[in-house]
Amino acid sequence: MTNVRTAAFLDRDGTVIEDADYLADPDGLRLIPGTVEALHRLRDAGHALVVVTNQSGIARGLYSEEDYHAVAARLDEVLSGSGLALDRTYYCAHHPEHSGPCDCRKPALGLYEAAARDLGLDLAACWYVGDKVTDVLPAAALGGRGVLVRTGYGREHEDGVPAGVEVVADLSAAADLIVATGSLSVDPKNGLG
Repeated sequence: MTNVRTAAFLDRDGTVIEDADYLADPDGLRLIPGTVEALHRLRDAGHALVVVTNQSGIARGLYSEEDYHAVAARLDEVLSGSGLALDRTYYCAHHPEHSGPCDCRKPALGLYEAAARDLGLDLAACWYVGDKVTDVLPAAALGGRGVLVRTGYGREHEDGVPAGVEVVADLSAAADLIVATGSLSVDPKNGLG
């Protein structure tokens, strides 16, 4: 078996943090209960932790890229206080009605392909976790496994998940599933961030 580097691709709003509808204020950031423990379990199992998030509020003019970066920095700070660091965060600032088409807005594959290049990931060995169908569709396109969480918008989207996508309560349950399922081994020379 070839050693590969794997990741848990995580949606941000509604999966890692509470969805606050176009969060622009870092003081409004709230982790979903169980997130820290879930991220530790994923990290301990050898997965890189990669956030991939659509931030159409930027294209809509609801907040600036600086606002987005302030919230992202706050998330990094909160996680750092719990002994965690994300391997990378990728975001799409577009919306087709406001900025035209792009190759980075989920379910498009551009951000995942960038992560694979940047972090040396085997996308077919990765997990794709989120609270919307658009978060898990890349799993099928890239050969990975999708997990829809019922937090955020998950309950509204669970009837529309494609075959093969698991539906679980939250990120904690997703981490349990991922760890229990196992993965291809990770090459220790590549490290995890």
